[in-house]
Amino acid sequence: MQGRVCLVTGATGGIGYETALSLARRGARVGLVGRDAGKLAGCAETIRAAAPEARIDTYKADLSSQAEIRRVAGEIRAACPQLHVLVNNAGAIFDRRETTVDGIERTWALDHLGYVLLTLELLDTLAGTAESGGKPRIVNVASAAHYRGHIDFDDLGGARRYGAMRAYSQAKLGNVLFTYALARRIASRGIMANCVHPGVVDTGFAKNTGGLFGTAWSLIRPFLISPERGARTSLHVATSPDLDGVTGRYFSNGKPKTSSSESRDEAVQERLWRVSLQQVGRTG
Repeated sequence: MQGRVCLVTGATGGIGYETALSLARRGARVGLVGRDAGKLAGCAETIRAAAPEARIDTYKADLSSQAEIRRVAGEIRAACPQLHVLVNNAGAIFDRRETTVDGIERTWALDHLGYVLLTLELLDTLAGTAESGGKPRIVNVASAAHYRGHIDFDDLGGARRYGAMRAYSQAKLGNVLFTYALARRIASRGIMANCVHPGVVDTGFAKNTGGLFGTAWSLIRPFLISPERGARTSLHVATSPDLDGVTGRYFSNGKPKTSSSESRDEAVQERLWRVSLQQVGRTG
């Protein structure tokens, strides 16, 4: 990874932090994206101490806001003429239905549309990297929760029926569908796109949820895997030379795995692609 430029969202804790730390230790220049300036500065300092020769950049943005995504993408493009690895990792689960400044349900806005818009905003940079022989990769951190997910096109925002896990599973299914639709479109440009299940990891995920879900999560926490272990599949898909040219796949525990039947339905992939682009104000 020496000399390669990587960007990790949700990099101030958990899987994102461990992913960024490992990339820096391998010699990459790493951009950290997070919404808390203090946490960003602290994480950057810690990573620099662990990897003194690494170059670390920080970018503050709330990735549930489309204006924020466009702004930070502009900063990234200006700072990084090339981008070899984009790890879309930022996400959360919310026990109550909330909407963003764009009027979109927060889980869908952050966990799915955040991936879509940031990727599209940086796609030309990734394509330019490919043209110079850089073999860029996009890694979308999804979840095995997608197996229980369903895209409710008539109620994407949960206005009629909302549940924390229902919204999260739908968004994670969205990650997989988006990855497959994206991979078809960018394969000819030399860019690889894959998605991963990191495992069930002991991070800050669900720390602010209450009710039955919050109680259940607190009970299983002692059995969860560490963030360092949870980052391994993302790192493998982002860096392994054995995966050169591999695109449009779902990985779990470091290996390709068959995703849900709905995720493999090309008609659903294409419909979600169109709807997602409409929601982020893009035409292609």
